[in-house]
Amino acid sequence: MNGTVPVLSIVFMIISCAFSFCLPIALFLYLRFVKKADIYPFFAGCTVMLLFAFILESGAHSLVLSSPAGTVIKGNLWLYALYGGFMAGLFEETGRYLAFSFALKKYRAKNVNALMYGAGHGGFEAAVILGVTSINNIAWSVMINNGRIAELTAALTGEQLAQAQQSINLLITTPSYQFLMGGLERLFAIILHISLSVLVWFAVKWEGKLYLYPLAILFHFAVDAAAVVLSGLGVNVIVIEVVIAAITAAVALFARSLWRETM
Repeated sequence: MNGTVPVLSIVFMIISCAFSFCLPIALFLYLRFVKKADIYPFFAGCTVMLLFAFILESGAHSLVLSSPAGTVIKGNLWLYALYGGFMAGLFEETGRYLAFSFALKKYRAKNVNALMYGAGHGGFEAAVILGVTSINNIAWSVMINNGRIAELTAALTGEQLAQAQQSINLLITTPSYQFLMGGLERLFAIILHISLSVLVWFAVKWEGKLYLYPLAILFHFAVDAAAVVLSGLGVNVIVIEVVIAAITAAVALFARSLWRETM
């Protein structure tokens, strides 16, 4: 396989990688020292993301998608979008609900702790999905540009080799600007996670507002399902980000209206 990864692509990978770690840290420091939020909710958000998304949801996907039903789901874009969006919303918003109901019960006096939790929840996801992926992409890109592709694929065979070759080809051929899109996507995701945290926070805290919990699941579903469908249809990544930004803005404005009721 011939070709090199453009230097600009590597620069944008580095920028996205730094952004994925720096934004959560900046939010933590701002909420802690300016807004006087407690520390624990941030790490509770990290823990819930790890447990409910990366462990429990991933485990459920392994069971469902490896079954006969999973074959049908994966073979139909719309079913896959419905399934993926629903599962993401169900697991993550349920994790939020349980965290606010039990682990963070004594922290509910400060509403700003909902924001701190959301920063941890979304920040951990950004660090793992974008940060770790960017580090891997940077390392592979440097090896590719140094003529060491053989070292990346030497121990691989069959499907693993095919996947590695595809990844190498994508690093070489993907337009450089798309490596910045990951940072933009994570920005929208963190805004969404903070907004959804506000909804679920008040679903737990306010009597008669339990409907905000399933509404958060619905909003989460809408964002994830839209991203899957648009990507599957081959829509340009910039258009996808505009759509996601629009949905996220709507959720954020709704969360802000709830927040203003407490003022």
